[in-house]
Amino acid sequence: MLGLNKNDMRLLLIVAAMVALAPIILNPFPESSAMAQFNAGYPDLMQRFVIFGIFAIGFNILFGLTGYLSFGHAAFLGAGSYAGMWMLKLLSINVIPAIIFSTFIAGLISLAIGWISLRRSGIYFSILTLAFAQMAFSLAASVLTPITGGETGLQTNLNDPRVLPSFLGGGASDGGNIPKPSLFGMEMTASFKLPVAGWEWTFNWGYYVCGVIMLVAFYVAIRVFRSPFGLMLRAVKSNQQRMSYTGLNTRPYMLACFVISGMYAGLAGGLMAAMDPQVGAERMQWTASGEVVLMTILGGIGTLIGPVLGAGLIKYFENIFSKINSSLLHEWFAFLPDGLEDFIVAIIYPFIGKGWHLTLGLMFMAVIIFLPGGLVELGQRIARRFGKGRTANATGETKPAE
Repeated sequence: MLGLNKNDMRLLLIVAAMVALAPIILNPFPESSAMAQFNAGYPDLMQRFVIFGIFAIGFNILFGLTGYLSFGHAAFLGAGSYAGMWMLKLLSINVIPAIIFSTFIAGLISLAIGWISLRRSGIYFSILTLAFAQMAFSLAASVLTPITGGETGLQTNLNDPRVLPSFLGGGASDGGNIPKPSLFGMEMTASFKLPVAGWEWTFNWGYYVCGVIMLVAFYVAIRVFRSPFGLMLRAVKSNQQRMSYTGLNTRPYMLACFVISGMYAGLAGGLMAAMDPQVGAERMQWTASGEVVLMTILGGIGTLIGPVLGAGLIKYFENIFSKINSSLLHEWFAFLPDGLEDFIVAIIYPFIGKGWHLTLGLMFMAVIIFLPGGLVELGQRIARRFGKGRTANATGETKPAE
């Protein structure tokens, strides 16, 4: 079905189920419950899950298949955001032209950067991509201020000279001077409530639009991984020098892979502009490039579903740990004696709130040391362990699985 084998089709259906159920699974306390104050599943956060999932999937096509580590993918993310914003300002507030144009522009920029950077490999390639990303950040923050808005950034305005203001339904404003991006006349930030299991849950229209796009991007990634082109990229990762000795020119394959990966980043940038119609140069900072590296490694390098899991984990934990403060900790441990309560809060507090990056760092170290394959490897270990237990029961063995 759809050109996929059973395993890949099953994986695609699993990701589709995750996207469909994420607003409930990742938002365990509905708004009508007393625990709603601890929610992490805000509508904008849910959109970021799938948008950064697209970003990580595209990065994994380059890093996972070829082993080339790029520290400059934030340049394509930012370029896609700026391109999408200009489409929202000049053509239509509808998000479709913005998404298409942002992907196209990111592809052109990645073609130019890849043409130069891929002349080197290893750490030299990584440093070149980082240098290009920092140059792009500097240009966006200062030199190209008339185009990028500098440090202030760009945002949509009702007075923007749009050529097709009513294209596919147009858009609406928030009551002020800022129109909201829309699709078929429905705002990307529009929410609707549905009763599920006796509780009232909030769902976001923009999230499901981004979720469908992520599923398409995930399907394309599967086809790339399973194609002869993907097999050639794996051969490059295995031994590029040996392939060159056979007379095969690997550079066109590497450049095509780099462009595809950059277009994924541009698509994510365009969706970010559609989600939040205000774009700044901070999306091009090296920290954004480092974040997608963390997502891919935490999820599982070279795996299909790993980058999606890594992106969701980082964004979800970022929201949870950054929201917990000292007062909330004291409220949780109020049942303990005062001295013990203060001691436990003093130990936990450095790892949450503003210090949540410390927890992320420790998690990253643990994955590198104990789970080189990331969350996917963890899932495989659990599956093998339970699989051994089932096999032992089926054969009548009484020895527990190791």
